Amino acid sequence: MRVLHTSDWHLGQRLVNLERTEEHQHFLNWLLQTIEQEQVEALIMAGDVFDNGAPSNTALKLYYDFLRRVCATCCRHVIITGGNHDSVATLNAPRELLECFNIYVIGGATNDPLDELIELKNEKGDIELVVCAVPFLRDRDVRLSVAGESYEEREQRLKQGIAAHYAAFVPNIQQYKAQHIPVVATGHLFAAGATASESEKEIHVGNLGQIGAEQFPKEFNYVALGHLHRPQKVNNQHHIRYSGSPIPLSFSEVTDKKVNYILDFEGGKLAELRELEIPCHRKLVRFKGPLEKVKQQLAIYDNSGYALTAWAELQVELDAPLPDLNQQLEEILQLKPELQLLIHRPPIIKSARQALEQQVQEEADLHTLREKEVFLKRCESAFPESDHAGLLATFSELLELMGQAEES
Repeated sequence: MRVLHTSDWHLGQRLVNLERTEEHQHFLNWLLQTIEQEQVEALIMAGDVFDNGAPSNTALKLYYDFLRRVCATCCRHVIITGGNHDSVATLNAPRELLECFNIYVIGGATNDPLDELIELKNEKGDIELVVCAVPFLRDRDVRLSVAGESYEEREQRLKQGIAAHYAAFVPNIQQYKAQHIPVVATGHLFAAGATASESEKEIHVGNLGQIGAEQFPKEFNYVALGHLHRPQKVNNQHHIRYSGSPIPLSFSEVTDKKVNYILDFEGGKLAELRELEIPCHRKLVRFKGPLEKVKQQLAIYDNSGYALTAWAELQVELDAPLPDLNQQLEEILQLKPELQLLIHRPPIIKSARQALEQQVQEEADLHTLREKEVFLKRCESAFPESDHAGLLATFSELLELMGQAEES
């Protein structure tokens, strides 16, 4: 059986309040073409279908249009699992209807792991592949709160809960392994040995190294992961991978190659794994350095080969404040209609006095900071000599609980 592994679509995502609908539509069109060209039989989407728990009508239309169109391709099975950005209720609402079209949706974890075990059969009714479709495991799914437990104890209990969730599949998949039927698991988490970019929201208390590659049971022939936006192997394990996001979701991803994976299973094993590069239709580009260098880079920027206007992040370095800085940059940008300035960061002033003012200004620029960054700055200001790990852990847990309350 041939399988395509994708994840982290983040439909409905905005970058500085600009929609990414055109980019997502280009990707979904490419994905449909790829499914046909590669004769993909099963599509696995490992979480974060949407960018938030209350997706816009535009994002929902992208999603359902894709599902309608994929049913007309050679793809016989679609497995969709929820991510930390997704609303369990939103994903699960049409689950019974979609299952009539061999589209299996697991929006959130249940008490019975068998609810997440999906048999993919051929036209004759023979099982060709088994998928342990594990969604994002929320804190409430894998551990019970214990009054007075320390940060380290909470983190350890969470790790154990995630590992136990995967281990619970092992007794149920032995029968398939005996018949040489391959088994794939999904996950939406932060695995030890992987690297993140700026656009991932941290998940779980103390999420760094929540689960290692060795904690995925050896019975899994492939582990299809989501959450991290850079495609990568986990601890150099060939069969445990993040496919990454299909479009760059922040300027920290401007140099990342975006891919999906094609998996071929034969004789009960993963016979071949190939990566397919996803074409980029909108370029995110950073311009940073001395003013004259930035002006030159802007003047020679070439956007040919990209269907959509490029979006830019810009920051210049100055020896002293320059009153007409914005005017100089605007004059160049007016000659570059194919380039739109999205983020203009305050200039970096080299003098010590201005550097201090720059730091204060950057700290005040709260719209560029995430909640945890603001909280950490406040902790460092109020308790400069203290270890803030415990406070950060509690704050992370509070953010997650607030997100869960918004979904329900």
